[in-house]
Amino acid sequence: MSLEVMAIVLFAAALHAAWNALVRASADKFLDTVMIVVGAGVWAALLLPLMPFPAVESWPYLAASVVIHVAYFALVAVSYRGGELSFVYPLMRGSAPAFTAVAGLLLLNESPAAGGWAGVLLISCGVLVLAGDSLRSGTFRIAPAAFALTNAGVIVVYTLVDGQGARLSGHAFSYTGWMFLLTGPLLLAIAAAGQGREIVQRIRRGWHRGLLGGACTLASYGLALWAMTRAPIALVAALRETSVVFAVIFAAAILKEPVTRVRYVSIVAVCAGAMAMKLF
Repeated sequence: MSLEVMAIVLFAAALHAAWNALVRASADKFLDTVMIVVGAGVWAALLLPLMPFPAVESWPYLAASVVIHVAYFALVAVSYRGGELSFVYPLMRGSAPAFTAVAGLLLLNESPAAGGWAGVLLISCGVLVLAGDSLRSGTFRIAPAAFALTNAGVIVVYTLVDGQGARLSGHAFSYTGWMFLLTGPLLLAIAAAGQGREIVQRIRRGWHRGLLGGACTLASYGLALWAMTRAPIALVAALRETSVVFAVIFAAAILKEPVTRVRYVSIVAVCAGAMAMKLF
């Protein structure tokens, strides 16, 4: 992997952690998540005329991805309602590779190599230590943890769907753009059905927040897909897991969350385990 591609993947990882930090810092997690997804859809609408239309073969995957991402973004919002960024984000992003390995073993009878199982062990230990540190500090909440772990499963599903869909589309950036363009209005309609007046006021007051977060999430996903066309997918996927480290940096430096040494160690273990699973 060249230094240029490595720098871009690290930038994409930081962008992903950044839009999650925006949601965590928000007074209304769900409405701001909706604005961020709509913002990504706005940026996609501006860029899509410059790209080819996704191949017909990818349309079923695109449709499924839209539905799955609605669930994903909703779970992101509810996870942060009672959970800290330095707790929820590692739990959500770091557990996904471990879930993939276990699902592969149970459903497909496919077992990762020894290095992969070492990664599962690191993630599991990191998550247990993370939960233990939260219990000790009195910040542990069952609901955010349950939502984060549920979303880890959703991440596994959309990764599999989008991986195949992007390949069949013939143009990964176009596929990603259409996913956000279609997901934004659907999520907005769901929010408007329950909080119509609130969402209008939120857009008026914080549209710039939505565009900023939307740019982060669209660029993060698009740059990661681009990097996978320039370097081995396993290396890109492993390096992208550094978003967990960026998340804790943002949590401590920007959100002023109390991050203990024990939590730092657990987050590094989760990150290392996730990277090991992608490499071995």
